[in-house]
Amino acid sequence: MSTLLINQPQYAWLKELGLREENDGVYNGSWGGRGEVITTYCPANNEPIARVRQASMADYEETVEKAREAWSIWADIPAPKRGEIVRQIGDALREKIQVLGSLVSLEMGKILVEGVGEVQEYVDVCDYAVGLSRMIGGPILPSERPGHALIEQWNPVGLVGIITAFNFPVAVYGWNNAIAMICGNACLWKGAPTTSLISVAVTKIIAKVLEDNKLPGAICSLTCGGADVGTAMAKDERVDLLSFTGSTQVGKQVALMVQERFGRSLLELGGNNAIIAFEDADLSLVVPSALFAAVGTAGQRCTTARRLFLHESIHDEVVNRLKKAYAQIRVGNPWDSNVLYGPLHTKQAVSMFLGAVEEAKKEGGTVVYGGKVMDRPGNYVEPTIVTGLEHDASIVHTETFAPILYVFKFKNEDEVFAWNNEVKQGLSSSIFTKDMGRIFRWLGPKGSDCGIVNVNIPTSGAEIGGAFGGEKHTGGGRESGSDAWKQYMRRSTCTINYSKDLPLAQGIKFQ
Repeated sequence: MSTLLINQPQYAWLKELGLREENDGVYNGSWGGRGEVITTYCPANNEPIARVRQASMADYEETVEKAREAWSIWADIPAPKRGEIVRQIGDALREKIQVLGSLVSLEMGKILVEGVGEVQEYVDVCDYAVGLSRMIGGPILPSERPGHALIEQWNPVGLVGIITAFNFPVAVYGWNNAIAMICGNACLWKGAPTTSLISVAVTKIIAKVLEDNKLPGAICSLTCGGADVGTAMAKDERVDLLSFTGSTQVGKQVALMVQERFGRSLLELGGNNAIIAFEDADLSLVVPSALFAAVGTAGQRCTTARRLFLHESIHDEVVNRLKKAYAQIRVGNPWDSNVLYGPLHTKQAVSMFLGAVEEAKKEGGTVVYGGKVMDRPGNYVEPTIVTGLEHDASIVHTETFAPILYVFKFKNEDEVFAWNNEVKQGLSSSIFTKDMGRIFRWLGPKGSDCGIVNVNIPTSGAEIGGAFGGEKHTGGGRESGSDAWKQYMRRSTCTINYSKDLPLAQGIKFQ
C-alpha cells in the first residue's frame, strides 16, 4: 500500500477536492504539467500527502498566452456581470469550506479553525468584490473650459501575476484574485511549492465556476513551480502587475526585476510587529492579545507580534501572566478542533527557530518560557518568551518566522514610539491604553509608521474591509479592502470637448 496520506482511509476526504496521488499543477483551461514532480508533506508528522507535477517553462509560456487571450474576453464583460461570476466563486468556496479548511490544516499546518477561517476570508472578499463591481470608477471633474467634460476613466491592467506564500495559501490569493477579477483582469497564480495541493484544490473550484458559465478557464490560470517560474513572472513584460507575498529578501529581488522592465509590482513582505502596553492598559486585554498575536499560526503570520514593550510598572506582572497563559496552550494535531497550537511549516523553520533562540541567548537574552523543540513527530517547537535583550539587539531586528516573543521594559511614550519605528519593516503595530490623547498621537504623524495601526487589539487578525499592507521594507503594497482595487487598474484622465470652440487650458492663446 502507498505511504501517501491521500491513500489512507482517514484522509479519503481529500478526494472530495478532486485530489489524487499525482496531480496536475498547471491549469490554463485544461490541466497538465510537464515539469518536476514534487511531494508535499504534512508538517504535523512530516509524512507525504500527495504529489504534484509542476510547470515547465513551456507550460509557463503556453499558460501566459492563454491567459492573455482569455483576458480579451473577460475585459469586455461589464463589471457587474464579472461580479456575478465572483459571487458564484464565493458560493462554491462556501460549499467546500470545511474540507478545504481541513486541507489547509493538513498541508500548511495551521489549526483547523484558522484553516477554515482562511477560506472564509476568501469568501468574504468575494462578497466584498461583488458590491465593489458596481462601484469602481473615477469622478467627473469640473473643467475650467466651457463645453468640456473632464473625467477619470479606470481600466484593467490586463494580466495580474499572483505569487503567494505558504502561511496564507488561500486567503492571500483570494484578496488578489477576487478584486483583480471584478476589475477586469485575468490572473496567473504561483503558490508556494510546499502548499501546492491547496493551489490545485482552489483552482479546481474556480475552474468549475468558469466552465459552468462557458468562460475561458485561463481567466484564472495556475502554474505550480519554484523560483524559476517566479523569476519568469517577474521578468515577463506580458505580466502587467505582479503581486508578490513573501520575505523581504526575495521581495526586493522581485521588485528590482519588475522595475527593470518598468512593470508594476504589489509587495506584501515581512513584518517585525510590536505591541505596546502602557501603565493604564487593561491587562485582561493585553495578555490574550499578546498570546494570540505571538502564538497564533505558530508565529508564522506576517502580522505576528515579535516584540512586546511593557511599561516598567506592569512588566513583571504581564510576563508572569503570559507564562501562565503559555502553559495552558493546547498543542496537538492542527486538524483536531480543540487544539490551539500546531507545528511550524518545515524542518528548516525549526532550525531557524533554534538558531534564533541561541542568538538571543548570546546577545544577553533570558528564555523565561519555551525555547526547545518538542519531543513529538512533526515540526513542533515550544512557544517562547525572551526577556532581558536590548530593544535594538541584532536578533530583535531580525524577523524570525517562529513563535518567539521578545519582551522589553520602557519608561515613557516618546521612547517606546521610537522603538516601535526603529525596525526596517512597517507592517502592524498596536498599543494598549485608555489615554485618548496618546491614542491620537499614536495614530498621527509622529506615532506608528506602520500600515496597520491598532489600539487595544492584537497586531494580527485584520478585517477584509480595510486595505492590508505596510510601509518601508514591508513593501508599500495594499490588498483587500478600501481603495486597494486601484492597484489592479490603470487610470486615464479624459477631456471631452462637446463644444464648437477650442479654448486651451490656463487661458493660453495660440493664434
